[in-house]
Amino acid sequence: MAVRGITAAEIAGSVRDQVASGELAPRTSLPPVRTLAAELGVNRNTVALAYRRLVEAGVAETRGRGGTVVAAVPQLAREGVGVGADCVDLAGGNPDPRLLPDILAATRRGDYSPPLYGAPAIDAGLEAWAEADFAEDIDHPFRTLVTHGAVDATERLLNAHLTRGDLVAIEDPCFLASIGTLRLNGYRTAPVGVDGAGMCPDALRAALEAGARAVVCTPRAHNPTGASLTEERAADLRAILAEHPQVLVIEDDHFSAVSARPYHRVTPPSSSRWALVRSVSKFLGPDLRLAFVAADAETAARLEARLSAGTTWVSRLLQHVTRELLLDPHVHELHERARELYARRSGLLVEQLHAQGVEVPHRPDGLNVWVQLDVDARAAVAALAQRGWAVRPGHLFAPDPAAHRSAIRVTSSTITEPQAEAFAAELAVVVKELRSTAAN
Repeated sequence: MAVRGITAAEIAGSVRDQVASGELAPRTSLPPVRTLAAELGVNRNTVALAYRRLVEAGVAETRGRGGTVVAAVPQLAREGVGVGADCVDLAGGNPDPRLLPDILAATRRGDYSPPLYGAPAIDAGLEAWAEADFAEDIDHPFRTLVTHGAVDATERLLNAHLTRGDLVAIEDPCFLASIGTLRLNGYRTAPVGVDGAGMCPDALRAALEAGARAVVCTPRAHNPTGASLTEERAADLRAILAEHPQVLVIEDDHFSAVSARPYHRVTPPSSSRWALVRSVSKFLGPDLRLAFVAADAETAARLEARLSAGTTWVSRLLQHVTRELLLDPHVHELHERARELYARRSGLLVEQLHAQGVEVPHRPDGLNVWVQLDVDARAAVAALAQRGWAVRPGHLFAPDPAAHRSAIRVTSSTITEPQAEAFAAELAVVVKELRSTAAN
């Protein structure tokens, strides 16, 4: 390695050139600031500034006493992977395919015609449906946009207002894709604990006082815990956020159409930058990469500009299918059934766990149940896999991978009564065996 330059820009440029050419591989340690400053005959502050610019650009990362290293592409956990063929899948985080409508049938209905460049970005019928849906929950002016799913919306919204290194308050534990979005874009995380009523107020206040410039909150059916905001908790969070009107507030209401809980808004009227995101993947199908976004005028304009710079619009064919499904009375009936069955299945699992002495402190909503154990979760996951059950360890859902080492997430979306009973019994045996091993 031969870093050159006498200014911060030249030094940073030299490192970037070597990274781009492959001379500096990912995770290669850069020279200590004092050492490189002496070699180049410059002030230590000059090298420190160069390294800071490299970190801000995502080329390098700091590791405390481990120094500064060339950044590597993050290895991110994903939903729906890694389940063995011989295991009952309680790990995938997927909706029940039997509770999703027939997408192909919807493509053949209605008045779809292929659009050309310059066509309106949003299907008029779909826009009218979305605006009416949002108007039930938002009592001040907003604009409606369509994005390529909730993750796409969240990433574009954050990038529209923030820069690398900014602090973002997120739930802890957290949705896997949110963790990935923050890591890939170089944002720092301020973990906010979650209990049965949602985000914890004191933790949110601490994150905001620490300088968080954005908050990403799941108002109901939180993944992975299944928590939903109560009316009282939402009011507490609104009061805290009202003291920070400059902070971007993103609400990811991903389970809206099939949630068993009401929506309680956390965004206060004083927030100048906000967005409510509602995707359709959980109740129309994961392959429908589409989400509705209601936002203030400035945020909507920034989001619209980022959409226009790419494909100009979300596929009008996807929009057509989504409109046909959302306006179909039979799909509404399917959603009512899904709401009832998902609540029944998660409740059934919780009851069986309680019967085995495994406590789940709140009644979850959504597709998953969060189970706190008093043994190592990875060992429990491995032992359950040997017995034919696939679940996911809690640390995958933590902004800090060292957290939630004793929790597991169990997907309950397709679980049957015999499966719930058998799984709870197996988990109790596994926990007992691990306790015994630890004691010895």
